[in-house]
Amino acid sequence: MEIVRYVQDGTTQVGVRSDGSVAALPWAATVADLLARPLDDLRRRLTDRAPAVDAARVTFLPPVDGHTEVWAAGVTYERSREGRVEESSEASVYEKVYDAARPELFLKAVAWRVVTEGEPIAVRADSAVDVPEPELAVVANRFGEIVGYTVCNDVSSRDIEGENPLYIPQAKIYSGSCALATGIVPVWEVPDPYGLAVTVRVVRGGSVVWSGETGTGRLHRRLDDLVAALYQPTDFPDGAVLATGTGVVPELGFSLAEGDRVDIAVSGVGTLSNPVVRGREPMAWLVDARDEHDARKHVPTAPRTDRTPSTEDTA
Repeated sequence: MEIVRYVQDGTTQVGVRSDGSVAALPWAATVADLLARPLDDLRRRLTDRAPAVDAARVTFLPPVDGHTEVWAAGVTYERSREGRVEESSEASVYEKVYDAARPELFLKAVAWRVVTEGEPIAVRADSAVDVPEPELAVVANRFGEIVGYTVCNDVSSRDIEGENPLYIPQAKIYSGSCALATGIVPVWEVPDPYGLAVTVRVVRGGSVVWSGETGTGRLHRRLDDLVAALYQPTDFPDGAVLATGTGVVPELGFSLAEGDRVDIAVSGVGTLSNPVVRGREPMAWLVDARDEHDARKHVPTAPRTDRTPSTEDTA
């Protein structure tokens, strides 16, 4: 079961997807409405659904809206620390933050800039080394309770961040830099969030040019500790999504290219596939899609993979 946001017959709705069908939640107009509720209340209310329809009849949207923000944590895996040290002119910054009491947290995207399954992600036009960052993302309600999980691609410019750590916002926050899977899997349906396989591959011209894998058991920090650090100084009345860091980093000689496709899978949570474009202009459609969600139907997309990851996805 997944919480989803979608357009059906021109109307944006929030519902539950299961076994190839979608059932609207008549008591909730937005995902933010769900994230305003305590976890126990949300679990109880998710059973109050309208009749189900075929999922093929709807257009899925990113599972964030309202004033929900997407944040990200950095240097939470040993491989991420190694990668940052390799690329950075200030390597000691990343060595220190890995073991520091305070985690690295940064804003990744506001809701309207998030893309989802099949929609394009982007690399900056002024960057030369750009990488996907496959991550488990936790979804927290306004009370700081973890209510679910989804898949995130925290697209990043390695050369901009490597030049100076103060450039992290420019390396991390721009149109097309944040993708989320279409579904949020409720927390009670993921018995062990530290036992999930995370895989990624980049397809170019029909061939896999880079791939990698890790597992959430290699996380250096606890998920609830990361959420607690995010919520300690700030209110999130519409909840927040927190990408928990990547444990898969390509060698320095690799970079995403326009026309690539990035496929990510987190076992038990979902999959995410996105084509790659370059620069700001190919992402201009996001402005129109803020209020006209049907505009997403006209965006060139990769083949949709709205499904639970198979053995092949996570092998």
